[in-house]
Amino acid sequence: MSSGQKVDKPLVLSLESALESVDHAEEEVVRFATEAGFGEEDLQKVGMAVRECMVNAVLHGNQYDPEKRAGVRAELQNGGLVITITDEGAGFELTEVPDPLAQENLLRHSGRGIFLIRAFMDDLKVQRREPQGTEVRMVKYRTEESDQQS
Repeated sequence: MSSGQKVDKPLVLSLESALESVDHAEEEVVRFATEAGFGEEDLQKVGMAVRECMVNAVLHGNQYDPEKRAGVRAELQNGGLVITITDEGAGFELTEVPDPLAQENLLRHSGRGIFLIRAFMDDLKVQRREPQGTEVRMVKYRTEESDQQS
């Protein structure tokens, strides 16, 4: 299959602020990436990054508020899979996120999401949205494994 052969338009979702939305977003983005020709290892990384980001959006951003939505968009741009996840929460600055590898944070039960997203994806940008909320933009490029399966 040539890269992106089955993908001709972006995936766009507007989801409730519920944990079920985390699973739905992961499934849909992984399906999209599969159709775009990404290999198994990349699919696992993309799935984990989407899961972590959606948990952040639903739990930390929207705080399970039924009036707030989480947005998901996946598309192919310049040879990469670009995934954008938005929430309608208070927003945050990436520089304010504690380092999960710092001694004082090692035993915390949360705080590793951004760290994992950085590890799994090739690019990460976080910005505040107006009038409120956060937009996380992640990019994954195909690895040689994906190219060999194409």
